[in-house]
Amino acid sequence: MTPALVKARLAARARDGVARVTALPRVEPTPPAGERVAAAVLIALIGQAHGLNVVLTRRSDSLPHHAGQVSFPGGRVEPSDGSPEEAALREAEEEIGLPRGQVSVLGRLAEYVTLSGYAITPVVGLVEAPFRARPDPAEVAEVFEMPLAFVLDPANHLLVERSRDGRRRYTYALPYGDHQIWGATAGMLVNLYEVLTGR
Repeated sequence: MTPALVKARLAARARDGVARVTALPRVEPTPPAGERVAAAVLIALIGQAHGLNVVLTRRSDSLPHHAGQVSFPGGRVEPSDGSPEEAALREAEEEIGLPRGQVSVLGRLAEYVTLSGYAITPVVGLVEAPFRARPDPAEVAEVFEMPLAFVLDPANHLLVERSRDGRRRYTYALPYGDHQIWGATAGMLVNLYEVLTGR
């Protein structure tokens, strides 16, 4: 899949107003709109010889929340950020050393609301190669790439059951090599798959 096609699919879905994944059976409702914290992440795509890769991080084991989990660069939208796009680019620069001038924003996915109360805007951007990651060790233990083709193969989308406070809930998981990608990150990757494939 080419960057131009990714951009066109994102633009078409934005016009159509197609929402995020809503089919997952959840016991707990997501928080009301007034209680949600605005956040943004960067789904960074970078061209390699075989095609596009998705840039992901493994969070530091010393973090108080979601330690060791795979995620996108991102965080809260600060008052100084003019848009979710600016927040995502700022966070990527801070976390993995990706200069914002090296990223061309292609579009965004619909807001993804987590059970913990975050309303996340996934921003999709194309990274100009070459890119050498410079992760902030306080936040990021590892930066790695995963082929976009892996995300676009539905055979890699697993639905797993987890318990939280004694209640069952379901989440997507995309096992990739030694990395277990699940939760919001996996959900947003499945959203990306749905938008890019029209399924």
